[in-house]
Amino acid sequence: MGSIYKRGKVYWIKYYRGSKCFRESSKSTKEADAKRLLKNREGEISKGKLPGIYFDRVTFEDLEKLYLQDYELNKKKSVKTAEIRAGHLKGFFEGMRITAITSQKIQSYAEKRLSENASIATVNRELSALRRMLSIGAQQTPPLVDRIPNIPRFKESNIRKGFFEHRDFEALRSHLPEYLKGYATFAYRTGWRKEEISSLTWSQVDRENWIVSLNPGETKNDEGRTVYLDEELQDVFQRQWEIRKKAKTLIPYVFPRKGGKGKIVDFRKAWAHACKDAGIGSKLFHDLRRTAVRNMVRAGIPERVAMQISGHRTRSVFERYNIVSDTDLKLAARKQAEYLKEQSDAMGTILGTIAYLGTKKDSSEADKSLKSLVGDARLERATSGSGDQRSIQLS
Repeated sequence: MGSIYKRGKVYWIKYYRGSKCFRESSKSTKEADAKRLLKNREGEISKGKLPGIYFDRVTFEDLEKLYLQDYELNKKKSVKTAEIRAGHLKGFFEGMRITAITSQKIQSYAEKRLSENASIATVNRELSALRRMLSIGAQQTPPLVDRIPNIPRFKESNIRKGFFEHRDFEALRSHLPEYLKGYATFAYRTGWRKEEISSLTWSQVDRENWIVSLNPGETKNDEGRTVYLDEELQDVFQRQWEIRKKAKTLIPYVFPRKGGKGKIVDFRKAWAHACKDAGIGSKLFHDLRRTAVRNMVRAGIPERVAMQISGHRTRSVFERYNIVSDTDLKLAARKQAEYLKEQSDAMGTILGTIAYLGTKKDSSEADKSLKSLVGDARLERATSGSGDQRSIQLS
């Protein structure tokens, strides 16, 4: 049984959960407010819930710590990205109790980040991180979060849709430094991610059968992958092998950085210069991944096989990369026009056959033939000169 008492002018309440005693300020000088709070707490306890005061003690930092621990324990590859997102959230919610993180506060955070010129996609990812923090807190024993407030997700309209037409890629490749030409060609043909190509070593290449493999755990989605090299890529890998043999120090990477002294890390400056010199505007290296997906689908490669080559686990992302270009739309229009013309030509042939001049006996035989061709079509006879001309009208 709970009780109410005063400390100075403020009313406090006392109640029990099991054998544990809880004392809590009503933060009010009105006894009615204290009675209402006590009733709420006793109601929570009667339903087997932890009293709200327990959750009032949990702060944002408590959940942030659990969130980052989850990334480290599960050896997720995006720990640094998680730390950045948590840092932005901490700048707003630092020191705040979890019970104070309401939908209104979350909306204010989103508005603040957008006012700082953060993209909608970035804000959505940060809000997803907050949602994950609250979810982890709710899964603890005992739980640290009793309710997860509504967290909005804003509509994104800035999904990148860049890709290369083949002539653009060839122009770019001709202006890239020699050490990046094979690197870019492999990305263009397979759709592999930048880090996957940069980390590719000769131990993953079967030069006898021209097979390249990524083992489970070496990819973003932790799934293994195998690619058979076509003739162009065989030539690329053979050239890289010759370069390796001529080097004074053997480098394990298939595509070493300039000078052959290690792994390719950053080539943004060389990439930007090549795009400018090729006259193709600003392009991202990731556009090669989107292009590879589109090209494989256009080439008639089954989508499941294309996904296995490029390393896409979900269809949603794969479909986003399967981009329709202006060339595709023009081709569709041309194919439709050709199809309709074929239909018109076929109908013209039928009508030309129908136009028949001859005797009544011949006309009767023609009627029978036409009926067998057009089914329930209705024939109308028009007399012209000494012969009969048949015309067909489809019913």
